[in-house]
Amino acid sequence: MYNPKSNNADEFISHEEILDTLKYADENKNNLELIDKILEKAKLGKGLTHREASVLLACDNPDKNKEIFELAKKIKLDYYGNRIVLFAPLYLSNYCVNGCVYCPYHAKNKHIPRRKLTQEEIKNEVIALQDMGHKRLAIEAGEDPVNNPLEYILESIKTIYGIKHKNGSIRRVNVNIAATTVENYRKLHEAGIGTYILFQETYNKESYEKLHPTGPKHNYKYHTEAMDRAMQGGIDDVGLGVLFGLELYRYEFAGLLMHAEHLEAVFGVGPHTISVPRIRRADDIDPETFDNGIDDDTFAKIVACIRIAVPYTGMIVSTRESAECRKRVLELGISQISGGSKTSVGGYFNPMPEKDDSAQFDVSDRRPLDEVIRWLMELGYLPSFCTACYRNGRTGDRFMEICKEKQIHNFCHPNAILTLKEYLEDYASDETKKVGEALIDKEVKILECPQCVKSKVAEDLLKIENGGRDYNF
Repeated sequence: MYNPKSNNADEFISHEEILDTLKYADENKNNLELIDKILEKAKLGKGLTHREASVLLACDNPDKNKEIFELAKKIKLDYYGNRIVLFAPLYLSNYCVNGCVYCPYHAKNKHIPRRKLTQEEIKNEVIALQDMGHKRLAIEAGEDPVNNPLEYILESIKTIYGIKHKNGSIRRVNVNIAATTVENYRKLHEAGIGTYILFQETYNKESYEKLHPTGPKHNYKYHTEAMDRAMQGGIDDVGLGVLFGLELYRYEFAGLLMHAEHLEAVFGVGPHTISVPRIRRADDIDPETFDNGIDDDTFAKIVACIRIAVPYTGMIVSTRESAECRKRVLELGISQISGGSKTSVGGYFNPMPEKDDSAQFDVSDRRPLDEVIRWLMELGYLPSFCTACYRNGRTGDRFMEICKEKQIHNFCHPNAILTLKEYLEDYASDETKKVGEALIDKEVKILECPQCVKSKVAEDLLKIENGGRDYNF
C-alpha cells in the first residue's frame, strides 16, 4: 500500500506503514548498533527516512538522546546558522463552516464574535504591524465560501502588498487558508504569495474524520492531497504541520516525514517549512479533553528529530509556546518564530475587550516584538526580516539546491544583517538598538563570504543609516 510516489493520500500516507514503523521503532529503540548507524548516516546531513527517524524518536537511552540533541544543534547551525526569521500572523476572518472540534471557529460556536476585516481595516492592521517592524506576514482565514471566498483573499493580498507606510512595507505574504483547487492555487501564485501553509492537524485518517465531523474539511483525501494541487498550481514553497496533542505524537511524526518524502519523490522539492504547534486553550476549547498532549521534553525531542530527518526545511514555532520553551527549541532546529502576535481578527490596530475576543488560541509568549528581538540577540541569535529569496526567485527547487549544499549563508546572513539594521533604525528601542549595533559589528567581522560581499554589506549598512532601504543579495 505504501507508495511515496503515489498521488493517492491513502498510499503516500499509509496507515499500515506507520503502524509497522512504530512497531519497528519500539523493537529497536534500544538497539544501540542500529542507532549508531542511523546517527552516522544523519551526520552526512542528507536526512533520514521516516522509519530511521522514528527509531531515534523512540530511543530512551540517555547517552544516545544526548547525541541526538547535539547532532540536531550542529545540523541547525550548518544549514541555518544563528539566524532566526521573524513573522506575524494576520487573521482576516473567523467565519467558518467547518466543525473542527479543537478550534473555536467551528460552525456550532454561536457565542464567539464573528468578524471579517474590510480592506480599510486590513490597511489599519498592516500599518500597525509595519509600525512594529514586521516585513513578513502569514494571513489566516476560516473556511467559508460566502464570507471568505478566494476573491476576498486575493483582494486582501493586493491590499497588503500595496501599503507603504513611513519606511514600512510587507515584502512577503504567506497564506494559511483551507485546501482548494489547482485553479485557485494558481491564482494565489499569480498574486505573489510566499509559502502556502496548511496543517494536516492529524495524519490518522480515522481520527481526522472524527475531529472534523462536518464541513468540507471532513474530506481527508482532499485535505491531505492539497500540497500536490498547490504545486501543480505553481506554488513551489509549501509548509507542512500537525497539531500535536490530537493523536499519538509518534504516529504524527512518522506521517509528517512521509508527507515530506512524498513531496520530494513527486516534485523533487520537500516542504519549505514544517510547523510544530501544540493544542492550546481557546474560547470553548479545553486541551485537557484531548488525551495525547505532550510535555516539553517530548516536544524538544520532536523538534530535534525533525531537524535531523529533514535538515533543509525551515522550522517554525509560534507564540503558542512560552518564552522558555521557545528558547529551548531554537537551538535544536527552529529557524522561524512569530513575535508580538495576535490571534484574533483585528487584534493589532484596535483589539477587542478580552470578553469579546475572537482569538483562535491563547498566546503563551505575549512579549512585544522589540522585546523578542532583544531577547534573541542576547541569546546570540541574529534576528532576520529577510524576504530576498522569495523576491529574487530563489524558491522551490532553486532554494533547495542552495540550501542542501549549505550555501544559503552566502545570501541569508548578509540579508539578515541588513534587515536587522533597518529594524534598528526605524523601530527599535534605545536599549534594543544598542544591543543590535554591537551584534551587527560582530556579525560583519565574522561574515564567511567573499570580500566583495563584505564590502557591499558595509556600503549598504551606511546607506541604511542615511535613509536608504531594502538592499539585499
